[in-house]
Amino acid sequence: MLRNASRAAKSPTNRRLFSHTTFGPSIQATLRNRRAFVAVSSVISAGSLLYVFSDRIHNDSETPWEKFPPTSSEISSSTHKKDTDEGLHTLVWGSNKTHILFPEGQSPESVRTPADAAWLSDVALRDLVLHEKHAACIDARGDVYQWGEGFFDSSRAAESTKPLLTLRGKNIIKLQATPSRVFALSASGRIYVLASSVTHQELSPGAPTPASTPWWGTGWFWGEEEDIDFAEITPCERLEWKEKFVSIAAGNDHLIALTSTGRAFTHAISAQANAYGQLGYRKFDIPDREAKLPNARRKIVLTPKSTKDPYAKSTPSVRKASSVDNVDPEVPLDDSSLEFSDKLFEVPALRGIEVSQIAAGSRSSFVKTKAGRVLGWGANEFGQIGLGSNVTVDTVTVPTEIILWRSTPQLMRSTCVDIFAGGDLTFFTVERVDGTAMPYVDVLACGNGQWGGLGNALYTNAQGSPLRAKNVSGLYEYSEKTKNLQPIHTRDISVSPTGHVLLTLDTLERSGPGGGGRDLIVWGANSEYQLGNGKRGSLASPTALHVDDGERLLLGKKKAQVNDLSGKVWKKEVEVEQCAVAGFGNSVVYWKICS
Repeated sequence: MLRNASRAAKSPTNRRLFSHTTFGPSIQATLRNRRAFVAVSSVISAGSLLYVFSDRIHNDSETPWEKFPPTSSEISSSTHKKDTDEGLHTLVWGSNKTHILFPEGQSPESVRTPADAAWLSDVALRDLVLHEKHAACIDARGDVYQWGEGFFDSSRAAESTKPLLTLRGKNIIKLQATPSRVFALSASGRIYVLASSVTHQELSPGAPTPASTPWWGTGWFWGEEEDIDFAEITPCERLEWKEKFVSIAAGNDHLIALTSTGRAFTHAISAQANAYGQLGYRKFDIPDREAKLPNARRKIVLTPKSTKDPYAKSTPSVRKASSVDNVDPEVPLDDSSLEFSDKLFEVPALRGIEVSQIAAGSRSSFVKTKAGRVLGWGANEFGQIGLGSNVTVDTVTVPTEIILWRSTPQLMRSTCVDIFAGGDLTFFTVERVDGTAMPYVDVLACGNGQWGGLGNALYTNAQGSPLRAKNVSGLYEYSEKTKNLQPIHTRDISVSPTGHVLLTLDTLERSGPGGGGRDLIVWGANSEYQLGNGKRGSLASPTALHVDDGERLLLGKKKAQVNDLSGKVWKKEVEVEQCAVAGFGNSVVYWKICS
């Protein structure tokens, strides 16, 4: 507008007007023309001021918070003010039916576009997990907080629904949530488990608190006696010197844990933990609560459904009548208690294999070796293991290698960089090199793409061969350091069990000085506005998320003052970065403390 105004001031019409006013013989004509010139100048000046003060120019590294529309009284007025380098704002959108996004007060059932969650202002977290009816997070001090409609029962919901401190003083670094449990990994390598309901966390009268159970416990002396029930999950065998657990991943009924030396363990959360062979073994032992002897244990066998009854899905004309006659009846197990299973058992087929990464779908398990190969096992009725279209079995009970170099040239070398899983979807980021050209990174997907979660522009409810996701594979960017094109890697992928995906491109690594941030790419199911685009139609192709003014939503990284969830200042000048999490029909972008 300002540029057009300058051209208008220098137009031939104005030049004639100036000449006629200065040298014209008529005084009246001179006055008329002078008034016209003043009027034109006033319009130009007013237009210039309007341009300067009405339109704000945002740096690419800043998010235009004032553009986010208020959706409820829970959304603070800070949504409308410009984000500064000192402030930390958490963005939420999607379903809020179980009060996951806004725990307190009156709040809408859904948030259509990214909005500021005022209750997390100036707060950075270590980790955040979202389940269908409950959620949990780790604040800057390493304490665990839980909230949600499924966490608070009806009697306590009227009192307070704000996040409740449930585990303190353990220096927790990672969380995993299941329908009935929340698992926490400490910096020292210990794994703790809590109930997902506050009612089941209450200690029975006369029961010893977890802090005072050992005879050397000193929690009572320091006034830090625990009043919430939790348990510790330990390995079945002694770990090596300085070996500890460094990562955990949970499905609906099973947990995978990785040690610092590359050993993979699994844990049974419930009696359905091995219904699809996701444990990797069948025989193990649990505490025998009915025995009168102390430390008594009971040996059990959890047989996968496909092994117990191979003809379960056959038609009556094909099904053998005696197929289930020789199967031992399943012994009823009470898996409601936290002490149902207290051990982690190493996967026998993975002994001697150095594992560098683990992942878990709802009913499947995955590991990546140090050499960049991937093995998977568990449920496979949607092809989520990725063993190919020729493998039609719905259960894989033994860790099996997944081929990620199909349909590639013979000289092409493929190495898996990361694995991500959620629900019945699985993603692999694979680096491909043929020795003659620039390497590139592909994002491969398999599993249930009924709502477009595969990212291949199709809605396929079963995909056994990992396919290349569009718009996020084979990307390059210019590197200021190397002065040439370099492949764009995937920073993170968060997969929702309900079918939507949030992918973060690492476009900040090589962006140079003044880099904008990491692009957030979304696709998949969108029935609850979980993609944040204000619409309800699902997307089958990965698409960059844009805010209301048309700018891309970029995830930043900076140093800021960090508060804990109690409102107290933890530290200043802390390096934090934005991280995207896909929940059950909702999404959150929070500030995470860089490790």
